[in-house]
Parts: sequence; C-alpha cells; structure tokens
Amino acid sequence: MSLGSLIAKARKDAGLSLEDLAGKTNIRISVLGEIEKNNFTNCGGQTYARGHVRNIAAALKADQKEFIRLYEEEQGGEIRSMRELLVENSVMQQPNEKHKISWKILVMISLTSLFVVGVAQIIISNTNTNEVVTAAPSASPSSSETPIISETADTEPSAQETYSTGTGVTVIIEATRSKSWLFVSDSVGRTLFSGQISKGISKTFTTDSQLNLKVGNAGGVDLTVNGKSVDSIGGDGEVVSVSYGADS
Repeated sequence: MSLGSLIAKARKDAGLSLEDLAGKTNIRISVLGEIEKNNFTNCGGQTYARGHVRNIAAALKADQKEFIRLYEEEQGGEIRSMRELLVENSVMQQPNEKHKISWKILVMISLTSLFVVGVAQIIISNTNTNEVVTAAPSASPSSSETPIISETADTEPSAQETYSTGTGVTVIIEATRSKSWLFVSDSVGRTLFSGQISKGISKTFTTDSQLNLKVGNAGGVDLTVNGKSVDSIGGDGEVVSVSYGADS
C-alpha cells in the first residue's frame, strides 16, 4: 500500500472527510487530495512535504515515523541538501525568511553615533584650547617696563640692594632712623623702585643723567649722592621730592 492510500484509509477509518482533515492540519483540501493520490508536487518541496506528512499523521493519530519512512521510500530518491535537513529539524529558518531591522533600532544607532562624535569633538576642542594657552608667548615689555639691572638679581625685589638704568648718577639711600616709603625713577620716567624701605636697609640707584626720588618719611633716611653725603632732606613724617644729576 502506498503512502497516499494509507493516508486515505486512515482518514476514512477515523471518520474524517478531506474538509475535516484540512481543518485539523491547515493544509488545503486540493493538496490533501493530491497527497492521497501520491502526488506531492504542490507541497512546496520535500521539506514542506515531510512537514505535511507529519501533520497528517498527528491529526489521524497514526505513526509519524512509519509515514515518513514510506515517504522516503517513495519520494525521497533525490539527495537532500544540508539546508533542507536543518530547516526540517527547525535548526534554521527558510532561506527566504529575512530578518527585518526595526526603524527604532536604526534611529538609536544614528543618535548614539552622533553623540559619540559630539563628545569626541568637545574633547579635541578643549585639548587644543589648553595647548594654545600653554604655548602662548608672553607680551614683550614696553619701554617704560625696561628691566632694572641689579647686582643682586637672584634675590627677592624687597631685598634687592642695587637698581640701575645707567652709570652717570648714583644715589644711596639708607633708612638709618626709621622706615620710609620710597619712589625712585629716572629722567625718562622708568620706575626703579616703588615701595617701603625698612629701618637699617640701604639701597643704591644709578642711571645715566638724573634720578628723581620721593621720600615718605624724609627725617628717617640719609642720602649719599655721587659719593657725597647729603644734608637731611626733611623732618620725620615729611614727604619730600628731590632730584639729582651727574653734577650734584
């Protein structure tokens, strides 16, 4: 007995019509009729044909292995590909089944990419800014900020003893009796010193043609100009301005 005849007999023994079997297996009536005549050409290939045989056997409560054995003997003459075997055993999907990527996933990927690029640009921008600030050269000093040549250039300004922009005039001022505020500049307005001179401290100033001094406590200091001691220039707490040249 062929597989088709066996299916037809099992269906009739179960008291089912083709319509009833179609309802149980979801297989079209026309295809079921062809299967009972051993015609499997419209099943969609051997893989689907074997699936139909299994479904029919299950619906008729028949032996699936026996149905498949008969099918193989009668219809399984051609060599089955590995792909068909994997599909039949639910290891892989049919080749024509394509996975669709959700548009939401594509949007998320795009937004993530834009975010990463934005963060990278911010980091690069900050790095370049820091490099520019670090490498920026300092402004050149103007003529009024010409560095003062000192014999003690390695000391702090407050402890500096000699200030010079030339050698024509020399003034030594010493806070002999008390501290005093002091401002010293040369003939072109360059500042040699501006600040407080403590008691007991002596400072020397030299320039080319003229030194201008403003002393905040004239009575507390003594002056030596071009190697000569100068009489007191004022009293205690008195603010006095004096100038000395090469012939002073």
